[in-house]
Amino acid sequence: MKHLKVAEARARFGEILDDAEKGATVIIERRDVRFRLVAEPQQLSDASKGALFDFVDPAVMTGQWSWKAGSKGVTFAPRRKRR
Repeated sequence: MKHLKVAEARARFGEILDDAEKGATVIIERRDVRFRLVAEPQQLSDASKGALFDFVDPAVMTGQWSWKAGSKGVTFAPRRKRR
């Protein structure tokens, strides 16, 4: 754990951030008030979480679908083929 005054922390800011990223707790003191600097864990992006759907109907992928209102609510319906 590092304990620094504001002036020293300002001069070594990059080093302090590196230490916090490595897991060290850094305490910065200003006017008898202590601030604890702790790095947050990195969040996974949406792309790295995996697929949202296991299967996608080919009609949906090609845009050949529409909405159908019924007793169960609004659902997907295949589009009628033109003659």
